[in-house]
Amino acid sequence: MVSIVRSVITPTPADLTRAQEVVSRSLAPTPLLPPGPGSNLHLKAESLQPIGSFKVRGGLAAVDAVPADRPVITASAGNHALGVAYAATLLGRRAIVVTAENASVAKMEAIRRFPVEHIQVGTSFDDAEAYALDRAADGATYVSAYNDPHVIAGQATIGRELEQQMTGAYTVVCGVGGGGLAAGLGLWAAQRDDVRIVGVETAASTAVSAAVAAGHQVDVQIGPSIADGMAGNIEPGSLTIELIRDYVDQLLTVTENEIRAAIRYLAIERGIVAEGAGAAAAAAVLTGKVHGPAVAIVSGRNITAHLLGEILRG
Repeated sequence: MVSIVRSVITPTPADLTRAQEVVSRSLAPTPLLPPGPGSNLHLKAESLQPIGSFKVRGGLAAVDAVPADRPVITASAGNHALGVAYAATLLGRRAIVVTAENASVAKMEAIRRFPVEHIQVGTSFDDAEAYALDRAADGATYVSAYNDPHVIAGQATIGRELEQQMTGAYTVVCGVGGGGLAAGLGLWAAQRDDVRIVGVETAASTAVSAAVAAGHQVDVQIGPSIADGMAGNIEPGSLTIELIRDYVDQLLTVTENEIRAAIRYLAIERGIVAEGAGAAAAAAVLTGKVHGPAVAIVSGRNITAHLLGEILRG
């Protein structure tokens, strides 16, 4: 686990505006799918992003903020690495992405399609993060998957799109791994009195809720999870702890079985492919843990065909 405490500043309103400008130049708004019969569940289909994940938003905002002659390095469970790789390729920058040796096969195959340096280290996100932070000392700019002001600002652009897609009071529900998405949405919603933000962790990995409860980062045991994109401990002093404490209305957990059921629902009832982390927000709504009109962020689709088939067969 990383022991260095980095100094990371809170995104400013100007950062959020700049991120919106960067993201809107490169990406079309993702659709908001209306509820099915008898349902209040809207689906924000971030799974339709060009890399299959919302992480492309933070990747674009962060890479664009780094001087053009300086390489970037990141650690990721997969989707953030894809976001940085996409952004670096689009913007003509050099990027190094670090993942665990046992990371998702689907995500690793996707990363290899980009002209970036890809390094696999260790058997967990924690291992990859420690390596990337150490390597950054050689002159690259480290772009955290969650503990970075520009990444957080990039994820907040989802809220800017929802302003044009939703009316009335509603709750935005999102998955929480390191907390970058929840922090960004919380900052956006802080300027509105008609939106609540609910963050959803997998019960197998509760690093953020443990840190919020303790008031600082604490190591927690990480269990196996189908939601690999949400599994892992977080940096000491991570900015997301404070932002989620101050701006996110509720944190809750979902089980592995609830996530699997949500993946089946999204595929069979709504025609949407979602990976484990991508289905966690919908799982919280489908199990009645969130009430009233809700927007679930379907945050990613990068799941292997084998695993998806296994889940659909029940």
